[in-house]
Amino acid sequence: MKLAYSSNAYMNFPVEEAAARIAALGFRGLELLADVPHAWPAGLIDAQKRAIRDCLEKNRLEIANVNAFMMNAVADPRQPYWHPSWIEPDPRYRAIRREHTLRALRLAKELGAPSIQTEPGGPLAEGQSRRAAADVFYDEIRPCVDLAERLEVFLLIEPEPGLMIETFEQYLEFAARLDSPWVGLNFDVGHAFCVGQEPAEWIARMAPHTKHYHIEDIAASRRHAHLVPGRGAIDLAAVVREIQRSEYPGWVTVELYPYIDDPDGAGAEAKRFLDRIIEGVEGRGRRAEKDERGV
Repeated sequence: MKLAYSSNAYMNFPVEEAAARIAALGFRGLELLADVPHAWPAGLIDAQKRAIRDCLEKNRLEIANVNAFMMNAVADPRQPYWHPSWIEPDPRYRAIRREHTLRALRLAKELGAPSIQTEPGGPLAEGQSRRAAADVFYDEIRPCVDLAERLEVFLLIEPEPGLMIETFEQYLEFAARLDSPWVGLNFDVGHAFCVGQEPAEWIARMAPHTKHYHIEDIAASRRHAHLVPGRGAIDLAAVVREIQRSEYPGWVTVELYPYIDDPDGAGAEAKRFLDRIIEGVEGRGRRAEKDERGV
């Protein structure tokens, strides 16, 4: 299993230092934050893109994914991650989300990232029906789907508690409407747990759609607050086991953006915990294979 760490835990550091620190923790991959202070696409000049490529090469890191969900650069006072959303009442404001996503797709292509992920429609406005919101979301994201197809970069939708698409069933319905091989799922383990969908039970079903994973822990209350793996109530051993059974070849990114005051400590603890689980799952798999062969 290939573990990456999202640079959104390092918002107090420039991207070059974030990459060096992530590599020093032993991660092989980095999820690049397409936002301030790391790689806000609207203001990223060629020299900065070269600097990102150089620091990745220097630290022997690969880009696991481009995180185009967060938009702190816009500084919406309601919530800096969700807004502007795909379903804002003001078409000029939601166009900011669309144009950001188009730029993030181009950035991913330039940097060699396999995918970007985006937010799943945003919170419904007062009086806005789900059907009307879905129509707006479809119309706004369609140009991004078309560009993803041309660039051959996956555009991933990430279900999130409290937003238009919270559950896997809602994702499947919307993805079927988009009907593109370059639209996929960013399977966030903690988000599934928050909405009552035990993640290990959904991995096999969603495997044909899943192009990237986010992993974190969540408290037994299922309140949406990312915790370091091992500190919460999710059966992460079962999650790792099911991911490996699915023969998923891609990246599993640790996402710990609440830990910006100590991203190194949180990342190191997460990696130790996940490494132990992975080693245990792989060890049981090897023993079972030997037993089947009668060795």
